[in-house]
Amino acid sequence: MRPLLRRPAAAAAVLAALLAVSACGSSHSSGNGKNAAGASSGPVPARSVPDAQTEPDTPSPPASLSAPLPRASALPDAQLTPATGTFGKRDKAYLSGRVPKNMDPAAVLQTGQETCQRVSRTAAHDRDAAVGAVIAGDIPDAQAAITHLCPDQLPVLEAAEAGFPDGTRKKPAAGRYRALTTDPNCTWRATGKGGKLLASGPSTGAEGPVEARIPAGAEEFTSSGCYAWLSA
Repeated sequence: MRPLLRRPAAAAAVLAALLAVSACGSSHSSGNGKNAAGASSGPVPARSVPDAQTEPDTPSPPASLSAPLPRASALPDAQLTPATGTFGKRDKAYLSGRVPKNMDPAAVLQTGQETCQRVSRTAAHDRDAAVGAVIAGDIPDAQAAITHLCPDQLPVLEAAEAGFPDGTRKKPAAGRYRALTTDPNCTWRATGKGGKLLASGPSTGAEGPVEARIPAGAEEFTSSGCYAWLSA
């Protein structure tokens, strides 16, 4: 098998990693729907993360390789074949438009599998942490990976799609929301026309979960240190 990332010094490590990682939506040879296990779960600053000591030191392709590419830059679907074995239908659906020319598709598939691993392992430990990581973008390309490679994690994706990340949100829907963090430095404010303050909270030093009430007529909701928000 030729090196996945065309880096001679890392070829052996990458090959070992690919042999050790099980496919999330399917393996190269079977195309089943089970998640892979054992890749890095990555930092998730919500409430908790899996024990980092259980994670192997697995080299990964750059995260950018999991994003869709311009058609002219992507490997044609007809050429999406691994060096050994075969790709399942879900594998091919995920890889379509994501593999740069002159790149082994297996390296890009591995990125998607690792995304599924991070979602499933984090969700098993703390579902809110997984949902928050998807909302905040801490797990890159989660939507495509979950949709094609690990549809058993669709509930996490659906929950994330109903939330929004920390920062500024225009025309927020009125209602009660909870922050996916217990950081006492989480603060928020809702403003109306002309920047008029409608509601805010909490003060520095607050303890426990943070909730926000966005009143009707709010033009903007801004938060800091709150990670991500879900409807309460």
